[in-house]
Amino acid sequence: MHQTRIFEINGLSAGVDEAGRGSLAGPVVASAVLLHPHSSIDGLADSKKLTEKRRNELAIIIKQQSLAWSVAWADSVEIDAINILCATMLAMRRAIIGLEITPARVLVDGNQLPNLNFNGVVMAGEAIIGGDDKVDAISAASIIAKTTRDLMMCKLDRVFPNYEFAKHKGYGTKIHRSRLQKFGPCREHRQTFAPVRAATE
Repeated sequence: MHQTRIFEINGLSAGVDEAGRGSLAGPVVASAVLLHPHSSIDGLADSKKLTEKRRNELAIIIKQQSLAWSVAWADSVEIDAINILCATMLAMRRAIIGLEITPARVLVDGNQLPNLNFNGVVMAGEAIIGGDDKVDAISAASIIAKTTRDLMMCKLDRVFPNYEFAKHKGYGTKIHRSRLQKFGPCREHRQTFAPVRAATE
């Protein structure tokens, strides 16, 4: 607790971002990262603008050098139950809760904030459009979320090889849609998404 109070006084911010919001299958994954204020990590950027190799390299560095990092997700069942926006906000909230150090505030990529009321105390937060390419902490969160989700989809590929999840990570590519039409959806598909529904009709 003493360490947490010190960092809150210093006013450190955690970056928060998600990966997989537009996918047709698999979880939506969120990460929260609290970077060290006295050391920088070269090459941080929106994860989508980095090569897979560079993302994986940076993910290792971020985990080693950050003050704290956390990753969490909402699975396809939750996405279908509460919709993708609410599931994304839930995953972000879970990632924030998972931080070992409580930040003074969170900076979230996008135009909406998750529920930041924790046991009656509302954490400060700011939503920043394009934040994953503007704020280092959000870039770091983007990289952790993306690399974590990619690994999860590669593991799902071994369970459901018909869909080639390792190649497209669940997004609506031509090959994914063709496999959906041929085999129908599996339990990891988001049943409420239009292309998935269409494959069952």
